Amino acid sequence: MKELSATLRLQFHRGFTLDDATALVDYFAELGISHLYASPLLTARPGSMHGYDVIDPTRINPELGGEPALRRLVAALREKGMGLILDIVSNHMAVGGAGNAWWLDVLEWGRRSPYALFFDIEWNSPDPLLEGQLLVPFLGSDYGEALQQGKVVLTLDADNGSLYAEHYEHRFPITPPSYGEVLRAADHPQLRALAQHFDALKTEPAPYQTARLLRSELAQQLEDAGTRQALEQALKLYDGTSAEGFQRLHGLLERQHYRLASWRTAADDINWRRFFDINELGGLRVERPVVFEETHAKIFQLIADGLVDGLRIDHIDGLADPRGYCRRLRRRVDRLNAGRPPQALQDHVPIYVEKILAAGERLHDDWGVDGTTGYEFMNQVSLLQHDPAGEALLCALWSDSSGRGADFLEEARQARQLVLTGPLAGDFESVAQALLQVARGDVMTRDITLGAIRRALLELIIHFPVYRTYIAAPGRRRLDEPFFQQALEGARSTLGEATGHCSSTSGAGSAAKACAICHVARCASCAARPASVSSS
Repeated sequence: MKELSATLRLQFHRGFTLDDATALVDYFAELGISHLYASPLLTARPGSMHGYDVIDPTRINPELGGEPALRRLVAALREKGMGLILDIVSNHMAVGGAGNAWWLDVLEWGRRSPYALFFDIEWNSPDPLLEGQLLVPFLGSDYGEALQQGKVVLTLDADNGSLYAEHYEHRFPITPPSYGEVLRAADHPQLRALAQHFDALKTEPAPYQTARLLRSELAQQLEDAGTRQALEQALKLYDGTSAEGFQRLHGLLERQHYRLASWRTAADDINWRRFFDINELGGLRVERPVVFEETHAKIFQLIADGLVDGLRIDHIDGLADPRGYCRRLRRRVDRLNAGRPPQALQDHVPIYVEKILAAGERLHDDWGVDGTTGYEFMNQVSLLQHDPAGEALLCALWSDSSGRGADFLEEARQARQLVLTGPLAGDFESVAQALLQVARGDVMTRDITLGAIRRALLELIIHFPVYRTYIAAPGRRRLDEPFFQQALEGARSTLGEATGHCSSTSGAGSAAKACAICHVARCASCAARPASVSSS
């Protein structure tokens, strides 16, 4: 196989499949390409044009031709001595809709679902309406309006013996312990008898497997046309367009492990991590071994089989522990590489990360990766295309148009504030609430108010000069300390003594403990050591 020297990025979708790429391999070879660089190939949401919205990480997307087509492409590449770099999405997967079985299972069973720990969910919300529930902000209008207009419909999947609420393309499973009331409404002897067994799930310690058996039994009963008709008639009693149906449907939905809500509520009330502010992409907890293994099993198989020769990791900074993830991935890839087929053996399988490096920042050298995807190089190339003499003219145009100064950093800070108080307000509030709980756990910081924490946290983030910093068991990494101190100094200069914040830069002693900025900074330094955060 050729040394990695020139890659060609291919964006796969149902209009450009793996077989379409195979037909072009000769042409790519003539261009001098050493490796194709493929967009994500795991099963994505139907019709996806990019592949970053994975719904099933256990198989190659059938819309692209599936694994057989991938093997045909790799065979053609091998004939030309070429390789394949694969883009993978470790941070998130697509949620909502009806295609992600893991997500649907969480909606159905809440914290009891084996997949509940796969997603980054805050089940213990300070909002009593969300305690133990998952906010599901996928309704096109306000909740009450959607029910009243009949846009949330209780639906039967007779083949699988399951019930769910449907809203356009979205499916919201009804938890099996709630089936009893619906089955009794059918006023059918067999269904009433089965309803009692579903009711018993409410007190059963491990209802997961029992529910599967009961649904199978329900599906068998629904093979009888009369039984099915009786249940379908009962579902009409949950029609939200009538007053009685509205109350009945609302009552049923209130007993689920999720709370249906308008998409507009996500900015303020979201209680699970998304990819930025995109409701359809839910964050994954790949720092947990079981999640790492389940989400990467197919990738590892492709590497072991000699089909993939390098990896590009999407949005590495979305992970809780990028360093730990990369090092774990490196160890596994190196082991797999040693056992690859002879024709696919490599001295080294490269791993590249999508990482935004700011001015003066460099990639940590202990991650075990081969570099970034090159945004910093792209920025340098872009500079060559800009005439420095045009800066003054553009600044004058900006000031004339906006009525504001031409200080770019000030504009960036204002933009960050808009994001933190707008699209990411709910995420920001979750962090503030967590910091409040830490403060309340220490007698020296318990007088720090939620308002003070919000102000300090806001200014600290606004003044951050880099995308993010990193911590490990000993604390913040040495390379990141100057960036954090810069943010800390900026926050102090903005808030100042007048707002009751100390001007200490040491972060030590009782003065620091009584200061919201110091409290936030202290927690940020010790987030990897939760036991030490609340200790004095």
